[in-house]
Amino acid sequence: MNISQLEYIIAVDNNRHFVKAAECCFVTQATLSMMIKKLEEELDVKIFDRNKHPVIPTREGKEIIIRARKIVAEINGMGAYARELKEAASGELLLGIIPTLAPYLLPLFLKNFTLKYPNIKLRIKELVTAEIISKLKSGALDIGILATPLGEAGIEERPLFYEEFFAYVSKNEKLSKKKYLLSAEIYLNNLWLLEEGHCLRNQVFNLCELKKQDIASDNLHYEAGSIETLINMVDKSDGITIVPFLAAKMLKPGQKVKLREFANPKPVREISLASSTHFPRRKLLEYLANEIGKVVPPEMISPAKKKVASIML
Repeated sequence: MNISQLEYIIAVDNNRHFVKAAECCFVTQATLSMMIKKLEEELDVKIFDRNKHPVIPTREGKEIIIRARKIVAEINGMGAYARELKEAASGELLLGIIPTLAPYLLPLFLKNFTLKYPNIKLRIKELVTAEIISKLKSGALDIGILATPLGEAGIEERPLFYEEFFAYVSKNEKLSKKKYLLSAEIYLNNLWLLEEGHCLRNQVFNLCELKKQDIASDNLHYEAGSIETLINMVDKSDGITIVPFLAAKMLKPGQKVKLREFANPKPVREISLASSTHFPRRKLLEYLANEIGKVVPPEMISPAKKKVASIML
């Protein structure tokens, strides 16, 4: 068994195709197939079902691949750790970020970060929370920027800031007449929500102390894929939605008049850097945290007098 064989099975799992995997590994398909076959014989385990198209791992193969990813990540991390000892800010950084944060936070710090650390090659993906957690554990991501706390074994969290929630209320809603809202005043059937999978959706349910079964059987039930869509639905179809601070800052002046604050303690979402507890490049976490800390208002750094909305239902 060698590192190349482990990299080959990871490539096949990523591409679900032997030819594409061979291209990614810069070897011929014959070489890749032969090396994987030798690994299967050595382990006495069939890793892939070659009769399926696309190729899929067997049940036992899935477990082998999970371990292969951890081993390869550890080996690659050795070089990263050596660079850390020399304080070298270089190499590739795989970053995942939730979609309800990416459009508002990334433009604030990315330019300065890339100028300050030109030798760091950033690869960024927008992913929902479950995907980020899975990829951090498998080594397919280095760092995630997402809402916490997660309470996940093997995942380390570093809080960055606490983002206040606002209600975005149509002028035709009774609540638009109020300056400060209580979360319990929001009626679920007037509330536009993100689709399943977004942690912000869960936070809204928890914030407003709502239950899914409270949704009445009316003639319209729509779940959006972005905060922008939710805002547009309120603008065009009335109702209410919940908007985080950084998204609220992007609203036009005519839209900002529809924002309403919640009464104290202010409901917020905790935004953190997350990484595997085995992630070796600790200085990169510091670099990211420092640059992000420079672009958010100072009052967002402390959790004092704020209520963190849970991401778990």
